[in-house]
Amino acid sequence: MVGKRRLGEIDYEIGGGNVFADIGVPEPEEALVKAQLAHQINRLIEQRGLSQADAAALLGISQPKVSNLAVGRLRGFPVERLMRFLTLLGNDVEIVVRPVAQEHGETRVTIDIP
Repeated sequence: MVGKRRLGEIDYEIGGGNVFADIGVPEPEEALVKAQLAHQINRLIEQRGLSQADAAALLGISQPKVSNLAVGRLRGFPVERLMRFLTLLGNDVEIVVRPVAQEHGETRVTIDIP
C-alpha cells in the first residue's frame, strides 16, 4: 500500500517494495536485481575470507572493481556479469520464467537467495 501517511506529527510514506522505483531511479527492476546479486557476491567473498585482491583474481577483475562491488557502485556491472561472478564463486544461477500471477498484475523480477 504505497502512499503518504501521518503518525501523530510525523509524515511518512510507505514504499512500494523497490526502493529504486520509490526514489525514481531509471530501470528500477534492473537496479534492484543488480543490488541483490552484488549483495550475494559480497556475502560469499566475506564467507570465504577472501581479500579484495584474492576475490579480484578469482573473478578476473581488478581490485578496485571488487571495491566498487563492495560499496554498491554497480554502474559498470551488467546483470549477466554479476551472475557469472556467482558461478565463479561456486554457485548455480537459475532463471525461471512464469506467467504473471494475475490477469492484469504487474510483471516483476525477483531473486530468491537461500
